[in-house]
Amino acid sequence: MMDWQQINEMIASSSRILLTSHENPDGDGLGSAVAMYHHLREKGKECRIINCSQLPEEYDFLNHDSIIEMYAAEEHDEWLRNCDLAIIFDVGAFRRLRGIKDAIDRYDIKIIGTEYKSLDLAEDRGSFSTLLKDNNIPYPDFGVATTAKEAVKISKKLDFPILVRPSYVLGGQGMKIVINEQELEEHIVDILGKIPNNKLLLDHYLDGAIEAEADAISDGKDVYIIGIMEHIEPCGIHSGDSNATLPVFSLGDFIIQQIKDHTKKIALALNTVGLINVQFAIKDDKVFVIEANPRASRTVPFISKAYKEPYVNYATKIMLGKNKVKDFKFNPSLKGYAIKQPVFSFDKFPNVNKQLGPEMKSTGESILFIDDLNDDAFLELLSRRKMYLTK
Repeated sequence: MMDWQQINEMIASSSRILLTSHENPDGDGLGSAVAMYHHLREKGKECRIINCSQLPEEYDFLNHDSIIEMYAAEEHDEWLRNCDLAIIFDVGAFRRLRGIKDAIDRYDIKIIGTEYKSLDLAEDRGSFSTLLKDNNIPYPDFGVATTAKEAVKISKKLDFPILVRPSYVLGGQGMKIVINEQELEEHIVDILGKIPNNKLLLDHYLDGAIEAEADAISDGKDVYIIGIMEHIEPCGIHSGDSNATLPVFSLGDFIIQQIKDHTKKIALALNTVGLINVQFAIKDDKVFVIEANPRASRTVPFISKAYKEPYVNYATKIMLGKNKVKDFKFNPSLKGYAIKQPVFSFDKFPNVNKQLGPEMKSTGESILFIDDLNDDAFLELLSRRKMYLTK
């Protein structure tokens, strides 16, 4: 659980507070910002809700007292110049803050945790692949395209199949494995129609690879890996849709050491303060990095429950500057294995394509504890490892 006392202390020490959310805000971010606004006003704080885009008409009811503003540099920069703290709601990619992001950077406004520049770097597929290259970390052959024409040109160097991945998305939105130029071009046109001006990463798909992921806590200098999980389904199934074991069940010490080394190197390269999740593809005893997310992943509560450790509590204290990684005595405890299992709601959405691939379809997850790898439930899941992967 989060240490709200320390968060309250941070807010208490701030006089002027910015509340904001992503472009085209929805009810999650807006409702949270409005509730926080009234709470802070009751506490005597000077605060404003300033978003980078206009309030959607369907949420006008939240703004009956005109407290939600649209950012304009000439109107707001003087106020932001002396802002002590920014509280950002419902944002995974800081690029979605648009002009607000630039103002936070320009006036060095404090936020909690990992710097937004590092989050932005991880979300920008092309820039992140360059970071891996600069740090001698293996990654699939790739190219970055902004048009269908560029994508087709890149495909001639990469060879099919190719995994297409947009930047700044959640849940694998728009990701697809394509097997020829026509399919590639059609998919690129479709993505850019929905997400204009996006940077698209084209990876050579590592057919037959095993997928794994690691979660870690970093304070910017030291990194502690809280868990490494091995996916049962083949590489290419979205991590949210895969069954995964904690600890791994088939990966040897040589592979595990590569995963640990890559995770620590990436966490430090991204200046991570708090939690980070790194995903890997393993082929021919070589560990390739697929992506990194310097934030709490869906796997963190799973690992915390399995190992009986309050990792979010530890990470929050580090994010607030109260502790360092070395201050904690980690003592994970698990008898046997824990299996993360996806939960699907296809019965409620009968028209949804049920075939699994790089785009996430699950709506939740459960946990299964087993004593050993001879468990019938595990063996049934393992039989799916050679399942056909929809391209």
